[in-house]
Amino acid sequence: MPITRDLAVRGEDWYGRELGAGDAYAGCVFYDTDWTEGVSEGASFDGCTFSGVRFNASRHTGTAFTNCTFRRCVFFDARFEQCKVVGSQFRESVFGLLVVDGGDWSYAGLTGADLRKAELDGVRLREADLAGARLEEAAVRRCDLSGAQLRGARLRRADLRGSDLSALDPRTVEAAGARIDLEQAAVLATALGYEVG
Repeated sequence: MPITRDLAVRGEDWYGRELGAGDAYAGCVFYDTDWTEGVSEGASFDGCTFSGVRFNASRHTGTAFTNCTFRRCVFFDARFEQCKVVGSQFRESVFGLLVVDGGDWSYAGLTGADLRKAELDGVRLREADLAGARLEEAAVRRCDLSGAQLRGARLRRADLRGSDLSALDPRTVEAAGARIDLEQAAVLATALGYEVG
């Protein structure tokens, strides 16, 4: 598969563009590009930078965004299904109505990300940085959060059922009204020094 390397795309209109398994990019930079309603299936982006890119209402299935940087991007109503986003960093981006179904987002940098009302189901987020992230009313179900950084995260009224909360220190987050299951309750009680049972 040919790989497009070190391409710089500036201000282009990629509205509704469809990318497939034959589309692979490495070390490319996308500035102020409109990817609204774009679709990718099995495409690959490695070490790419996205700056000011609009991913509104875009759909991504089985696509890899590894070690990429997203700066001031907009993901309103974007959907990622079984994507690989390992090691990618998100800065000053907007995520309204984001949906992530499965996939591997380990080591992703989402420090301070505004993920209110986002839906994350069955996502691998091992050692992801979610410090200070806003997850109020988000659904973070059946996610692997082992080793994740969660200090200062806002989890009020979030649905966390089925997720691995072994890395969560309940004293360092805001979690009033968050929904957890009995097994998670035991994990958090143990973290607070209680003996359960």
